[in-house]
Amino acid sequence: MQYGLLEDTPPETWVPDVLPGFSRRTLPLGEDSEGPVSATLVRYDTSQGTPVLYIHGWSDYFYNTELAEAAAKHGYAFYALDLRKYGRSLRPRQSPGYIDDLAQYDDEIGAALALIKLAHPGTLPAIIAHSTGGLIAALWAEHHPGQISGLVLNAPWLALQGNAWLRGFASTVADPIWRSAPERKLLLPKFDFFYRSISANEHGEWILHPLWRPRYSFDIQGGWLAAILAGHARVRRGLDIDVPVLVLTSTKSHFATKYSTKMQHADSVLDVEATVHRAVQLGNRVMIHKIPDALHDVYASPKPIRNESFDITFAWLNYFNDS
Repeated sequence: MQYGLLEDTPPETWVPDVLPGFSRRTLPLGEDSEGPVSATLVRYDTSQGTPVLYIHGWSDYFYNTELAEAAAKHGYAFYALDLRKYGRSLRPRQSPGYIDDLAQYDDEIGAALALIKLAHPGTLPAIIAHSTGGLIAALWAEHHPGQISGLVLNAPWLALQGNAWLRGFASTVADPIWRSAPERKLLLPKFDFFYRSISANEHGEWILHPLWRPRYSFDIQGGWLAAILAGHARVRRGLDIDVPVLVLTSTKSHFATKYSTKMQHADSVLDVEATVHRAVQLGNRVMIHKIPDALHDVYASPKPIRNESFDITFAWLNYFNDS
């Protein structure tokens, strides 16, 4: 795998991806204060069937080839979206992951689905999304009824979590900061616990791009945090997503100030119970499935667990696609 940043593909052209057997295509999104902005659509070239689109989480990108293989095995054409300023879409002099309004992601989700629907006429795609991507996808789904067949959320970040200090910081200090200087970086503690659970350089199995999925997460800026808080507030008031929603989580969380082997068998990022509590406010057809010993990214858990999660996901999608 090449470990630098990528350039845009030629207009309306698929090119070989950094992952063998995959192709990618740039989705131009205009410009912002940092210059030209684009997202990247990735496809698993040999997969066929009903399309499914995967959206990654914070400080992340699409790398999980086994998820794509599982989709293909179950009769799904697999696509993934690297959002603007993430992964394949990150460009020099951009602030990684920065955005000040989650609704701006409607542009790349809409562009990706337009291409997918063009390639698969007469079928409605499903969306699978992880963590922050789950929040983004849930908000998008409520505002775009009739566009997808189902929504699978892998440990979605639906509410601000952490200790009272972090919640107090977000509601008091961050507010005046983002209003006066939204791109200012917030000095928050950083941990590499989840990275250590999934990276092949540590205790996990995944080869991760050091710029696209760094050991420590991207810097958090005030405007980004404000956008996240606004999204959480919308979920707290209740959404009305018009399609069935499957929420996957671990059965437990484990938080500590030092790395522990317990983090290899639990969600070390989000509070599972808080996620479940908030998930029921997404719509009228929400199914929650807890998987023992799963990590924060259920699909990146040890092989027997991720295989179980793959089977659960596609059996659930099959049920609603066949009904």
